[in-house]
Amino acid sequence: MTSDHDLLTQLKSWRHALHRSPETGFEEWHTSDFIARLLGEMGMEVHRDLGGTGLVANLRVGSGTGVIGLRADMDALAIHEDAPGRAHVSSTAGKMHACGHDGHMAMVLGAARLLSERRDFDGTVRFIFQPAEEHGRGAKAMMKDGLFEQFPVDAIFGAHNMPGLPAGSIATRAGGIMASEDNFMIHVKGRGTHAARPHMGIDPIVIAAEIVLALQTIVSRNLDPSQPAVISCTEFITDGIRNAIPTNVAIKGDTRSYTPAVQRLLETRMREIAEGICRLHGAECAFTYTHEFAPTVNWEQWVPVALEAARNVVGTDRVNGNIEPMMISEDFGAFLQAVPGAFVFIGNGDTGTPGGIPLHNSCYDFNDEVLTVGARYFAELARLALPARQVE
Repeated sequence: MTSDHDLLTQLKSWRHALHRSPETGFEEWHTSDFIARLLGEMGMEVHRDLGGTGLVANLRVGSGTGVIGLRADMDALAIHEDAPGRAHVSSTAGKMHACGHDGHMAMVLGAARLLSERRDFDGTVRFIFQPAEEHGRGAKAMMKDGLFEQFPVDAIFGAHNMPGLPAGSIATRAGGIMASEDNFMIHVKGRGTHAARPHMGIDPIVIAAEIVLALQTIVSRNLDPSQPAVISCTEFITDGIRNAIPTNVAIKGDTRSYTPAVQRLLETRMREIAEGICRLHGAECAFTYTHEFAPTVNWEQWVPVALEAARNVVGTDRVNGNIEPMMISEDFGAFLQAVPGAFVFIGNGDTGTPGGIPLHNSCYDFNDEVLTVGARYFAELARLALPARQVE
């Protein structure tokens, strides 16, 4: 059997190779080739081109009819890595694995290696490698290509590293664990004019600023305080110059929530506020609101299995079975709307340690010391979720 040292050495090698060659959503061609080759070398049947660059590998042991899926996301971010002393730094300018998907892939590959060696279960494990998680389109693309029709599962499991949680700890909860993400754009059209003669125009900057402030009243004054939600304006774009008041302003951002009812309330009130303020000032308003990520809602019957696997791997004192829901979003939520399953967080390191650098930060790096935790957790899920098989 593979020792912890040998397993960690192998996983680090895979993770660093993936980190050096980051690819963004639906462009993970090298990544997909790399993973398919390794899984093929483990003796698995590999199916390509699901959702573009996605793939599925199957490991069948015994005659059991049970099937589970273990999922990893593959895409990187369009962020330039700021780590000049890092030996495995990205070789592609403007792209890096700033969310740890390189580590997620290595962990699921590690589980594939362990399970192919041990063969201590009776049934089928499907290793699912998903493209384009960052923009919430990869899961739907794989399902549109018939993922669960061609490769049905009784349950699917996923994990994400989490800076700020102790390295190697595992946390989850029944029900909602991550929020939906909806994107919006508010286009305010006024009338541009010379900066010295504002009375000749309709200033969209002042109008848009009023809208940004008014949007902050929705969560605090229109939503039941027991319902979590966030409205964030993240971009403010104009066509003005230093001495000219613009004609157009675009406000972009996103909202986070957990239920369709809250999503509808946010969209309705945002539209009413934006259109009402523009009308008050004689400006035009165009409002768009799109649903990008479904909330990630764990199925109650599979959370105990995830928790038992976690305790068996890291010990009871390093497992939290009732973590507070987070307002971040994950494309895995789309899978959980289609099939049962559960999602966990694996601690990447406390704040103030190298593993504690936030996700989507140009200095971030996945903590190699938790690679074996993830690999053994996924492998343990297979042993628990599928009937035990006696090894001769």
